[in-house]
Amino acid sequence: MGKLDGKVAVVTGGAGGIGQATAALFVKEGASVTLVDREEEALGEAAEAIGGDRVATVAADVSKEEDTARYVKETVDRFGGLDILFANAGTEGHVGPLVDVPLEAFDQVLAVNVRGPFLGIRMATPHLVERGGGSIIVTSSVAGLVGAAGLAPYCTSKHAVLGLVKTAAIELAPSGIRVNALNPGPIDNRMMESIEKQASPEHPEQVRQGYSGMVPMGRYGTNDEMARLALFLASDDSAYCTGNRFVADGGFTAQ
Repeated sequence: MGKLDGKVAVVTGGAGGIGQATAALFVKEGASVTLVDREEEALGEAAEAIGGDRVATVAADVSKEEDTARYVKETVDRFGGLDILFANAGTEGHVGPLVDVPLEAFDQVLAVNVRGPFLGIRMATPHLVERGGGSIIVTSSVAGLVGAAGLAPYCTSKHAVLGLVKTAAIELAPSGIRVNALNPGPIDNRMMESIEKQASPEHPEQVRQGYSGMVPMGRYGTNDEMARLALFLASDDSAYCTGNRFVADGGFTAQ
């Protein structure tokens, strides 16, 4: 028996590190999963890596209403319903002093990181209601809990996500829908590599050492560790959890 037997999930950012790891674990635990990301090729590679006939892909821009409606519809048409939304797609955006951030770069980060989950929740909710409830998980960050120099757009967006999660949790609780935030610390994947390279193109390894030094456990987290927390939030193991942030950061925010 899997923890998600018979469940249907959407994972946005499904071709990325946390998204693909989570989708693979969801499938292992019995769910059917739609991977959503922007690039067809990357989606195909992720689906092939997971394997099986319980994986679908939809190329979509999560910040667009029509794309969001399409990935929800295609999921329901393919698998017969929807029980879990993991609104995980995100972008780090421009790294540098806030006075130097181009306005369009700021807007893009908010479009993906805030508008994307808002649209996903809005479109997915009627289908979760039809199933008698479900779980919505939104990826925030430790950058949604503290400030970080050079990451003004990202920090702004990840703080905003927590307000969305709390409000949605209150509104949707009577329908049996739980809404929670997953707040990773530094994770060993593409996003952190991008932040490191943008912060110090000549010496990204020094940025990595600096971030690692801020983590009491002394290391970056892994995609698989985040996937296991997402599984907890998606499953009945977290049946009494809603409106909260679940931090996996090696102690980063304990200091």
